[in-house]
Amino acid sequence: MPSYRVRAAVGTLRPGVAAPDVLPEAVAVARARTAVEAHDVEVVRGEARVTVRYEADDDQAARQIGWAVLARLDELAEISGRSVTRRFGARWYRV
Repeated sequence: MPSYRVRAAVGTLRPGVAAPDVLPEAVAVARARTAVEAHDVEVVRGEARVTVRYEADDDQAARQIGWAVLARLDELAEISGRSVTRRFGARWYRV
């Protein structure tokens, strides 16, 4: 089964949202739809970036899962740099 990932830079949190809740919320959305392979928060050039890696049958299903994760992240914080990508070998390509 192909591997996909959704990524977004997380900026200012919405009122009432705690930083430790952002990644688990994003993972929960993906996990409700498919198997989650990995998840992480990293700091890139001073900006937090959430990554959720998951399985999907095809690009269309992967987009729907990725968009659902991005929609939830957008409810929790200001986000930018959104992407949904598919893994081919050692590289990631936009879906």
